[in-house]
Amino acid sequence: MGHHHALPDAAAHGALPDDATHRLPPTPLVTRVVVVALVLLTAAATAYGLVALWPRGELPTDPQLDYAVQGATFPQGSVVSLTAPCPAVAPDSTDDVPVGDPDCGQLTVRLDDGSEQTVRIQPEVSRSGLRAGDTVTLLKLPDAALDSAQEQGAILDSAYSYAGVERQPPLLVLAAVFVVLVLLVARWRGLAALVSLGVGGAILLFFVAPALLDGANPVAVGLTASGATMLVVLYLTHGLSLRTSTALLGTVLGLGLTAVAGVLGSDAARLTGVGDENSGLLQALATDVRLHDLVACGVLIAAFGVLNDVTISQTSAVWELRAADPRRSRRALFASAMRIGRDHLASTVYTIVFAYAGAALPILLLIALSGQGADKLFLSEDITAEVVRTLASAVGLVLAIPATTAVAVVVAPPPRVAPAPADAEVAAPV
Repeated sequence: MGHHHALPDAAAHGALPDDATHRLPPTPLVTRVVVVALVLLTAAATAYGLVALWPRGELPTDPQLDYAVQGATFPQGSVVSLTAPCPAVAPDSTDDVPVGDPDCGQLTVRLDDGSEQTVRIQPEVSRSGLRAGDTVTLLKLPDAALDSAQEQGAILDSAYSYAGVERQPPLLVLAAVFVVLVLLVARWRGLAALVSLGVGGAILLFFVAPALLDGANPVAVGLTASGATMLVVLYLTHGLSLRTSTALLGTVLGLGLTAVAGVLGSDAARLTGVGDENSGLLQALATDVRLHDLVACGVLIAAFGVLNDVTISQTSAVWELRAADPRRSRRALFASAMRIGRDHLASTVYTIVFAYAGAALPILLLIALSGQGADKLFLSEDITAEVVRTLASAVGLVLAIPATTAVAVVVAPPPRVAPAPADAEVAAPV
């Protein structure tokens, strides 16, 4: 009676007979050394980028970005009542409140100190589902600021105004549900993914934003941030292995191709980076930020997650196909893996396009309202920038699939020598 052992590279996906002729030959030592050298080179380049681009000194700030005037406070309270929203004001009207019910669109709040304040709210706030018992935050102007505003002709009948609803509790509940579901379904892999997500968020918060404000090259910042996140995420989530290293190299290739597509697309479309009010304000307040290259940087950061998914899937497909058919030639292995990659590509392209379309939904509505031809629509930088982001991400993704597959086919164990006839008979399916 023979006994069976799982193959090292397919331990979780079945086993083949424990016979020397049925074992996959190891990846040649030279190939493994080259892969390790390339990974170390990537790590070294990322470390150099972090050191060279890390902002020195304090993060630049500007008092003009304060939410309110100096001395303003933000008292909280619970909603007591709110009235029906005011009817729409005619476009040519100069009145803030239309003629009719003077009490429309008002919100009464009981503050934590026991007092009640009534403030006017916009119709969209009334229609958002706000109801009695909800916790809201008001903005209270100091007396000096209120007097100054009234002297300048501002119509302010109260020092209080509506600032926003308290959204932390539902967001915390939603986040807790997400974490619990990830841990229940993916277990230790899910925990590793959550830790990786936290690392990626920290890199964006403590490196990307300060470095860009410090005037660093946005493309270099995007590549460095993606490289640092990639090194942590891939090995922490998928383990330290030759297969993971292969996926990492495929992701590096994909990021490089995406960066080239993003830069060339931005240059060809003559994008300035100033497409909306926020960009214009950023240009005025943070003069060191290179807005022109922010499009390519945003493409890199947005495309990283999709590229990571594709490269991991393609690498795993190559390893599993090799384990399923150890005699398959490298050419046949590449062809089989690319058939899987093409199916994956078709669905992933949809993901990219609709993800950007969802983020740009207000722009799509403006397109529908304009009634203009496509040639006039692309005069808008907002629309053009979204198109460039989408196409650059798609170009990088499309090219990353064959590139990753080719690398994986080279690095995966080589095909096993054809067995003797008797051995082939044993391996034949029944």
